Amino acid sequence: MSYKIVFKRQAQKELNKISNPFALKIALAINELSNNPRPAGCKKLNVPDVNLWRIQSGDYRIIYSIEDVVKIIEVIRIGHRGDVYQNL
Repeated sequence: MSYKIVFKRQAQKELNKISNPFALKIALAINELSNNPRPAGCKKLNVPDVNLWRIQSGDYRIIYSIEDVVKIIEVIRIGHRGDVYQNL
């Protein structure tokens, strides 16, 4: 069974600001999470009290949480690798 993908408002705004060829690759990477929420190359982030994961798409990072019980992936942040980890 595949996972449902939901976006936090901030993540949707961040995706909308990214130029088209990069945004398309990011959208495809996010879409693939519905079938495999922990793909090769994903990394669990070391953030206290929060279950966050990260995948890469070029120079961009996608931060998301996985709720296995209800089969939901929530995209938290999308941004350039130098900026995305601030204020998590």
